[in-house]
Amino acid sequence: MPDTFAATLLNWFDLHGRKNLPWQQNINAYRVWVSEIMLQQTQVTTVIPYYQRFMQRFPDAASLSAAALDDVLHLWTGLGYYARARNLHKTAQQIVEVYQGEFPNSVEALQNLPGIGRSTAGAICAIAFNQQATILDGNVKRVLARYHAIGGWPGKTAVSKLLWEKAEEYTPGERTADYTQAIMDLGATLCTRSKPDCPGCPLQQDCIAFRQKRQSDFPGSKPKKTQPVKNILLLIMRNNRGQVLLEKRPATGIWGGLWSFPECGQEGEIAPLCLNYGLKVKSWQSLPQQRHTFSHFHLDYRPTIVETEQQSAVMDTPPLIWHYPDEPLTQGTATPIKNLLTEITQY
Repeated sequence: MPDTFAATLLNWFDLHGRKNLPWQQNINAYRVWVSEIMLQQTQVTTVIPYYQRFMQRFPDAASLSAAALDDVLHLWTGLGYYARARNLHKTAQQIVEVYQGEFPNSVEALQNLPGIGRSTAGAICAIAFNQQATILDGNVKRVLARYHAIGGWPGKTAVSKLLWEKAEEYTPGERTADYTQAIMDLGATLCTRSKPDCPGCPLQQDCIAFRQKRQSDFPGSKPKKTQPVKNILLLIMRNNRGQVLLEKRPATGIWGGLWSFPECGQEGEIAPLCLNYGLKVKSWQSLPQQRHTFSHFHLDYRPTIVETEQQSAVMDTPPLIWHYPDEPLTQGTATPIKNLLTEITQY
């Protein structure tokens, strides 16, 4: 049965699989690695332009390793999950310093690098080195969970273990790279989360979820729990030239290493905080509250435009910069901050 599963998928891939994605051209470990990291939690259509810009700027591990983290984060702005970009930068530096610019070709060695888990390591070994290595990304989990009617949330240890066993069982010793792409393609294009195209699926005949008409039951959903909410004021400190103050956030934590507006918890903290930056408050204007959702909590933030005048010397080098909102920003910012820089030009 495993041989039949793989053969069926490969036959479908030969006829219908995607073969012209940017990372499928000039394949090497670096290009596969970057694409796999970008594709975590992100749709292919969203990733393509980011990947193309990234490859143009950083065509290999050496160029990425030598770049400033700000440059890397700037190219990543809008993709979210910024720890991925920070880990890309760290891993590139290790590839250059420890491995002389060449990626290790074993799953075990790859998993020791920042941000590379078991599935990503398997994808690199399978696609770049054509080894019999196994992947289990979100698409593959969905295909296998439906095919075998494996219930439960894949994040649970027992469910994950069973899915890995099935994934390893089906991974063929030949044409591993094509098989890997085939099963990811099937999940991305036919066996989708909602409204799967079962009539077009080559595995339909033996798919238990299809037979039972329970496609929507698999894979199981993550148990829901109430997300905590954090409330802050984002202070858009503006000087008499129309520039706003941005500061670089700590390397770890939310929006780590990105440029953002200073923040505080309540209005009574605005004036003292501004004084810490050498600025005196003339007036402020609160804008409507907005929400940004992270994986573990909601951030409710109220943008507050603070008109200021300089009281003492204000640093104009990292970790602080004055920026004209209508000018392009060359530093990395989170999407909410990028959007605010556009919005505040009307106030």
